[in-house]
Amino acid sequence: MIHQFKYGIDQLSAGKALDIAHGRLQGVLTQEVAERVTTSHNHVQAIVAHHSTVYGINTGFGPLCDTKISEEDTRTLQYNILQSHSVGVGNPIPALIARVMLVTKVHALAQGYSGVALATLERIIWHIEHNVTPVVPEKGSVGASGDLAPLSHLFLPLIGLGEVYYNDRKQPAAAVLQAEGLQPVVLGPKEGLALINGTQFILSFAVTALQRMHNALEAADIIGALSLEGLMGTSRPFDPRLHNIRPFPGNQLVAHRLKTMLDNSGIMAAHVDCGRVQDPYSLRCMPQVHGASRTAWLHLLELTTIELNAVTDNPIIFSAEDTISGGNFHGQPLAIPLDYATIAAAELGNISDRRCYMMIEGRYGLPKLLIEDAGLNSGFMIPQYTTAALVTENKTLCFPASADSIPTSLGQEDHVSMGSISGRKLHQVIDNLEYILAIELLYAAQAVNFRRPLQSGPILEACHSFVRETVPFAAKDRIFAYDIQQLHKIIADQSLVNVANNVALDNQLSLNGIYHDQFGFY
Repeated sequence: MIHQFKYGIDQLSAGKALDIAHGRLQGVLTQEVAERVTTSHNHVQAIVAHHSTVYGINTGFGPLCDTKISEEDTRTLQYNILQSHSVGVGNPIPALIARVMLVTKVHALAQGYSGVALATLERIIWHIEHNVTPVVPEKGSVGASGDLAPLSHLFLPLIGLGEVYYNDRKQPAAAVLQAEGLQPVVLGPKEGLALINGTQFILSFAVTALQRMHNALEAADIIGALSLEGLMGTSRPFDPRLHNIRPFPGNQLVAHRLKTMLDNSGIMAAHVDCGRVQDPYSLRCMPQVHGASRTAWLHLLELTTIELNAVTDNPIIFSAEDTISGGNFHGQPLAIPLDYATIAAAELGNISDRRCYMMIEGRYGLPKLLIEDAGLNSGFMIPQYTTAALVTENKTLCFPASADSIPTSLGQEDHVSMGSISGRKLHQVIDNLEYILAIELLYAAQAVNFRRPLQSGPILEACHSFVRETVPFAAKDRIFAYDIQQLHKIIADQSLVNVANNVALDNQLSLNGIYHDQFGFY
């Protein structure tokens, strides 16, 4: 049975937005919301009938805000804005992100401050429920006055224009509506503006990045723990007493996770008295570095949750006599934390690369380049070149888009957030991070094999076995790109994290400690 989410009433979380987009949760409009939306729509009709001047209802847009539009042209105005603002370029965004855009826009419009017709909302929900997903180009939004270009493309299919994904292929929206026996929506005053004003492009990139980054954070701890075992490091820096006197919750969570995974490990027990004084930072400081990235993720989650339940179009309709033309569409509240999260994700890759380098140096009893017959075999020399390249690429992506602004709309929009670029860059960094972690996992699994017959604790032993089901131990050179692709898949699809979590549950071990509610993705 699919549970229901009440648009405009229930609190929308990132997890619920994704569940609706995936079809695991059904979004519905209640009678209460239908009445609220209809009341707001009637306010707009009254404004038009009484010839009150309200931006975007009976005026032009942007620098044309002082141009009065006649009552008979107010509908045409809404069609024109969808067409003229559809200027996106580049590759289409992933269909999932476009679907999250639809979900988040419905929830915002269902608050009842936007003046759209109930039928318009119902048609958007039809697109979600029937998996008819608009094609939206990735570039063209400056993230203020809303995500105008991508949202225009998102809603062209409502009026029978643009393209959609239908039956797993790209098709003209007009042909799909005809095949489904549907007529294009007839937009009323303000509806076009309400549809394209808003931050749903930025927001949907944030929602999907939250899930991907959370998975990467979980995987980084698992892979880092495996690397530490392969390098015969110590778990002493993860003692909770150390982190209680510098109590950053992210640091405490990572220390708890690492200690839990390393407890009861035969590998760890075998070198208790080895004489090493302390490990390099990339091992010893995982709680501090991974923990700081978790803190950045948590900040993004908190602000994204606020935006998920906000109204971000313009003008806002409180009544026929009370409208406010403001700036709720400005993307700065998400642009800055998205840039912060981008740096945090890049740092996970940076420290991962350092652990990779350490494992091929031939230290701590490991063979140089992690292969016994080095010389004839290059071994694992070159995958670290790839991590170095990806880490550097990520560094170039860390320039904060939110620190820049170029005036648009003839100076009417004289400060913009560029948050759409912040959101897209975060996903690019996560793309690279997943490959960096895949290479570290390749190295860590190889290093742990050199510690046999010693065994890890139950969680890490299960993770190592899971890796070996896909990628065998390397006794000689082979095409390691294939291995990297296989390991990338089990990281990106959350399989590795799921293995660790399931084994922890089976062994009554907690990888989240007291921090689950704060740092769990929901």
